Amino acid sequence: MKKFLFAIAAFFMTIPSFAQLNSGGFSLDEENLYWGVRLGINFAGIGGDIKSDEGRTGMTLGGVIGLRVSDSTPLFLESGLYYTERGGNKLKGIHAIDPNIADKSADGHLNYFEIPLLIKYGISTDSEISFLPFLGPYLSMGISGDYNYLKHPEMGFKLGCGVEWNYLYLEAAYQFGVTNIADFHNATSHGHALAINFGINF
Repeated sequence: MKKFLFAIAAFFMTIPSFAQLNSGGFSLDEENLYWGVRLGINFAGIGGDIKSDEGRTGMTLGGVIGLRVSDSTPLFLESGLYYTERGGNKLKGIHAIDPNIADKSADGHLNYFEIPLLIKYGISTDSEISFLPFLGPYLSMGISGDYNYLKHPEMGFKLGCGVEWNYLYLEAAYQFGVTNIADFHNATSHGHALAINFGINF
């Protein structure tokens, strides 16, 4: 949590220079290519045969790039690279799957590099605020964490909506894994998370 608070403080130190810009600096009608940075928080968990009794709160940090894919409508394809902390606390169900493993609490902290591929549609308003609902798949590759009973990589889908004003961007998204991350041949588990990200688009 300390590194998350430090990252937030460092990020917000860059905001005053952007606050001086006129509203509507990023135009859905004009942009064909954009890039941005994201910082956020995950509320994650694991469900299935092996599941987390408590969720895990973790950090997200990344960069994105978006490309307009239609001349007639504000339709964008966005990808990027994120570092994201997911998983869950106090795993349950391990002893029921394999009685040779002691029935004790274990955490499943899973840290990933993640690449999403999202379709975004821009909706402008009279107040120069734009809404961008989105949907698409993601691929996550585990880089660290507690992988004693869980495995990687993970694939899934992400859906949510972003709000943009004056280069500033805020989004909420729900993501759910579709690949089995339980490291037992007779068990199935999937990750899920609610993410809230703040960022800047250029």
